[in-house]
Amino acid sequence: MPLSQNFINHVRIPENNDWVIFILIGCVFLYVFMMNIIERDASLKDFLLQKYFDASNNLPSWIITSCVTALTLSVLLSQYIPIVPKYIADLQLMGYQLNKFGYTFMAVLFFYVSKSALGFLFYQSIGDGRKWSIFYFTSTKFYFILSFLLIILCITHYYFPVDRNKIFFYYFCFFAFVAVFKIFFYLFHKNNILPEKWYYKFLYICTLQIAPLLLLWKLLFF
Repeated sequence: MPLSQNFINHVRIPENNDWVIFILIGCVFLYVFMMNIIERDASLKDFLLQKYFDASNNLPSWIITSCVTALTLSVLLSQYIPIVPKYIADLQLMGYQLNKFGYTFMAVLFFYVSKSALGFLFYQSIGDGRKWSIFYFTSTKFYFILSFLLIILCITHYYFPVDRNKIFFYYFCFFAFVAVFKIFFYLFHKNNILPEKWYYKFLYICTLQIAPLLLLWKLLFF
């Protein structure tokens, strides 16, 4: 018998993370387009510190920032998704089906779109629709900074030797801190973006900040 039959290949096939860098580069180009075209060559400092009444093109900036945040968050969380639910995996388009990243991105996108639509309806229903545009203008700055932190975490997660199982606890603590900080950011921001009456503030925080996060967690991890 030839000895070649007992040969064991010890060559390690490295994990291919090219898709990650392509997504992150696309996110950077979106921000370059936003700052140069939509924000008319505004500097980073001017963009973050600009006042609502001095700003323009707020809606496109909010949409781009939300897309970048959804993409980077999906890249980071997709590696921790146990499985793609069977009823989702069975859906195919031209022979393709959603992988873990695709499923995570669709869940996060559904989370953002639903929360934004409900937020708009909430402000309209309490007769304070004028504040909605001030709200998403202010939240754009918050998510802009958060998205850069997510880009750094994605690079660290995929291109540095980290223990992904151990670091998940730190990710959980980080996102919990961000969620709590965002609530206080909205409550005490000088733009007064939340409704004036305290029970409307309480209703908004419970139904449009806490409840959607619990729903997203259930979609991704259960």
